[in-house]
Amino acid sequence: MRVRFDWPVLLRAGLRGLGLRPAEFWALTPYELRLMLGEGEAEVPMGRARLMQLRAAFPDAPVSSVANCAGKKGGEQ
Repeated sequence: MRVRFDWPVLLRAGLRGLGLRPAEFWALTPYELRLMLGEGEAEVPMGRARLMQLRAAFPDAPVSSVANCAGKKGGEQ
């Protein structure tokens, strides 16, 4: 299926609404233009529940192991 674009409307939105120069407008992909116009899909910020899942799955190193690494130089382990 081919997507049809209303180029006059998009050009007007890009030049007048976003203040783009013609060369800047034509250098954009349709997806980039949609994002700039606020029509794209944006990721939802991570919630507390997902943060807790990640913390459980990937716990921080114990403080003692971090302290042991502090005195080493370069790539030493």
